[in-house]
Amino acid sequence: MLPQDVILRKRNGDSLSPEEIAFFIGKLARDELSEGQIGAFAMAVWFSGMSRAETVALTLAMRDSGDVLSWPDVGRPVADKHSTGGVGDNVSLMLAPIAAACGLAVPMISGRGLGHTGGTLDKLESIPGYRIMPDEALFRKTVAETGCAIIGQTAALAPADKRLYAVRDVTATVDSVPLITASILSKKLAAGLGSLVLDVKVGNGSFMQSREEAETLARSLVEVANGAGVKTSALLTDMSEPLADAAGNGVEIRNCLAFLRGEKKGTRLERVVLAFAADMLIASGLVCSLEEGSQKAEAVLAGGQAAEHFARMVHFLGGPSDFLERPDAHLAKAPFVIPVKAQQSGYLSGVETRALGMAVIELGGGRVRPEDVIDHRTGFSDIKPLGSFVEKGEPIAMLHAAAEGLGQQVADKVSGLYRISQEKPEEQPVILGRI
Repeated sequence: MLPQDVILRKRNGDSLSPEEIAFFIGKLARDELSEGQIGAFAMAVWFSGMSRAETVALTLAMRDSGDVLSWPDVGRPVADKHSTGGVGDNVSLMLAPIAAACGLAVPMISGRGLGHTGGTLDKLESIPGYRIMPDEALFRKTVAETGCAIIGQTAALAPADKRLYAVRDVTATVDSVPLITASILSKKLAAGLGSLVLDVKVGNGSFMQSREEAETLARSLVEVANGAGVKTSALLTDMSEPLADAAGNGVEIRNCLAFLRGEKKGTRLERVVLAFAADMLIASGLVCSLEEGSQKAEAVLAGGQAAEHFARMVHFLGGPSDFLERPDAHLAKAPFVIPVKAQQSGYLSGVETRALGMAVIELGGGRVRPEDVIDHRTGFSDIKPLGSFVEKGEPIAMLHAAAEGLGQQVADKVSGLYRISQEKPEEQPVILGRI
């Protein structure tokens, strides 16, 4: 068998066998393919697509290209969650310790920011000393002792995905549902999960702009993950405005701490976090209904156990031992905090969410090039939700900037991203469906 034979068959629209897929991905993992061959394979998949069976085979081959973890001694159901990404989406930061406090083990493999969306790892790097790439021994110890660990993809987990993704990124083949599915799931399945819940975003702040696109991706992810032996479900959630009232890195960590202190009750963010906690608990067999799962999650929040698990995770992974009690002593603050002012009086009826995410990058809170260094201090806090009434000149959000001139320039731009109407818009659901 030759790599070009596999490429040719997929280019011609033929279905590849599991053996052919495993052969190609094996050579990819061993660095035995040229970038031209990898790019040709990705483009062939982009044009011809893959059946569900092919996508399962691709996912498993990529998972098996490196280490596959197991947790025989952890003594808890092993579960995780993944989001397709959005603006102000810091759900993982609170969900992992909530799930751990409820009795799950959560070895969460997370990523950096991609495009206009924020990255969980970038947010955690706001915390001094936090090790996003611990060795396997520390990773296992943290999960065993605290119930959760949020870290990055190590070189030993799904290495074929890293090389394939790098080539997809420069060959206009990122937006292929089979390739997205295999990329996401190969890393998650390599973590040794028993169950998985997926947050598939839809709206103007997500990669999937339409409900139809989001459902297509969600069904692919759910069917392939279940086909690979991991109990999986997905929620479609709205990303037509920032999910949290903060967007950035350090500001979202502060938002996370406020959430864990019980200060975000009644928000869209709370509804999403509790919904995913309930799904994780019912998939793991710890509760019998979504209502019971939600109540259990609320109880560990109210009792402080979730905050305690977060603090212990941070300390185990190198962060300050008093981070929960003294965050201001450890989180750097931007020197300039500038109001984003409403251009007229009325109700906030819409926002260009993707552009708001790009404004975080413009402030230094994201990367234009892979080698860029992030300024974790920058971003937006106190973002008002859509439906809020504002007077002309009233702050819609507070912008955190390293330089006053750039900050004011971006603040003026962001104020123009909001639509303001004289009638209050109908409240839109944040959870759009379940698959």
